[in-house]
Amino acid sequence: MSMAVVGLIAGMALGFAGYFGGFGAFLLVAALGAVGFVVGRFLEGDLEPGDFFRSRGDRRR
Repeated sequence: MSMAVVGLIAGMALGFAGYFGGFGAFLLVAALGAVGFVVGRFLEGDLEPGDFFRSRGDRRR
């Protein structure tokens, strides 16, 4: 699935949440989407748990 389609689906989900549930539901859907994105990146192996806990001077490129 292309990133454009994923973006379209995410935008539609946020739009429906905002329309039917109000701003609070919009924020909840956006926050849960961000958490799901990070978890998905962990599961794919693109992120390591230490990436969030290293200082800037410790990062390897």
